[in-house]
Amino acid sequence: MSSSATGEIYRIDWLPGTDVLHGTCHCGAEHTAQDPVEMWEWMLGHPEGHRPPGHQSPGHQQPVHQPRGSDS
Repeated sequence: MSSSATGEIYRIDWLPGTDVLHGTCHCGAEHTAQDPVEMWEWMLGHPEGHRPPGHQSPGHQQPVHQPRGSDS
């Protein structure tokens, strides 16, 4: 679905073999849900609850991954 007035594109895909919907907002944020109503409420609730992929909230640090076999 897209909004012709604003040019914003919303996308919802059904994940085959599941009851899961995967939504992508025009801002790039992604969300999964089984309930279509929940999905649309999330989509149309932009920007509340939306964080584009790779976005980190202030004070959040990425975990440091140690190579296997490293004890330090």
